[in-house]
Amino acid sequence: MDWQFLKETFLSLVSAIPLTIELAVTSICLGAILALLLALARLSGVVALDWFARLYVFIFRGTPLLVQIFLIYYGLGQFPAIRHSVFWPFLRDPYWCAVLALTLNTAAYASEIIRGGLLSVPYGQIEAARACGMHRFLMFRRIVLPLAIRQALPGYGNEMISMVKATSLASIITLMEVTGVAAKLISETYRAIEVFLVSGAIYLTLNFLLTRLIQLAEYRLSPHLRAPLPVTRESAATATPAGEHR
Repeated sequence: MDWQFLKETFLSLVSAIPLTIELAVTSICLGAILALLLALARLSGVVALDWFARLYVFIFRGTPLLVQIFLIYYGLGQFPAIRHSVFWPFLRDPYWCAVLALTLNTAAYASEIIRGGLLSVPYGQIEAARACGMHRFLMFRRIVLPLAIRQALPGYGNEMISMVKATSLASIITLMEVTGVAAKLISETYRAIEVFLVSGAIYLTLNFLLTRLIQLAEYRLSPHLRAPLPVTRESAATATPAGEHR
């Protein structure tokens, strides 16, 4: 191992980390919104919306992400109607093509995770909200959605980690994120092991930080699952005796 070369490679790949993070964050955020809409369509009871969501999930979960990127980047430009539409300035840009492909792909997987979270909400909670006089939107915003997020977060965390790794496929459409820069360095130096070792370490570090953030979110959203704090002599002394009023 040439440690000097590893250091130079690391410095070269670090400059591509912001683009990798930007691709992941943008696609995850947009995909979460689309996934929620798809999950609501599945649970809406409207046959047309239900079957549209089913077909969407079937197509995007059943085809490789690499093929989807190729179809969006190379395929959409074959249609004159798209080339002369208002969407062409975005669809001819490899960055937005990559974001679109990653968003559509993650939405298909995340919609099923969110749907499972929505179905896991206890019906007693919904009945209690109705008894309090909450209308449907308020009940969904304050009761159903927070409980569904708590239940779906572990599975959705895995999907977010997968999307960070999936950004490496954006290099095939000329985006110079971490994998794109790594491929360029390999073509110049023919030292694949060292370059891929450093790029793998970068992805590992990014996903490690992401898992810590997900664990923190799970901890904050699940206070009822935490072990009770031990009762100390100081806390017992400052506690208000039963039946005593301040």
